[in-house]
Amino acid sequence: MYVLSAIVSLTLLGLFLGLLLGIAAKYLKVKSSPIVDELESLLPGSQCGQCGFPGCRPAAEALAEGKASATLCPPGGSALAEQIASLLGLELDLSAVKEPELLVARVSEATCTGCTRCFKVCPTDAIVGAPKQIHVVVADACIGCKKCIEVCPTECLQMHPVEVTLRNWRWNKPVLPVAGNVLC
Repeated sequence: MYVLSAIVSLTLLGLFLGLLLGIAAKYLKVKSSPIVDELESLLPGSQCGQCGFPGCRPAAEALAEGKASATLCPPGGSALAEQIASLLGLELDLSAVKEPELLVARVSEATCTGCTRCFKVCPTDAIVGAPKQIHVVVADACIGCKKCIEVCPTECLQMHPVEVTLRNWRWNKPVLPVAGNVLC
């Protein structure tokens, strides 16, 4: 008898609280700007902070308010800057924008003590390992933000250029000839 009344009372309590949460979600919903949502979807979403903002959402809000330039995201490079400029209807001068050198962190196994400070600050969870064990960087996930290097007490992490493989190789854009140097 007591078990049945406990089951019924917990079921009714769950239904009531669920109904209350549903009503609260409908009437207390925070409305966000659709342009901010679209800008946030364009940004990488790694929350790396290389743009000077604490995450991609604040960066998207600053872009929508006109407080940041379209070239604010270093990992995105000029391709992302062009997408942002076309979405916001901005004129974009890419002459001052240099493509970021693609770097990836690597762990020196000889000096790694396994302190775990590096993978606690990695925004993309690219560093794996266990306490007091050697860590390793998953190169495909590393965005080269250098946050791990700043906190490493043994300086076992270094940035290296991304190795070119068939998987990540890209053909460089051909350069148009200058007007006076037209080849026939």
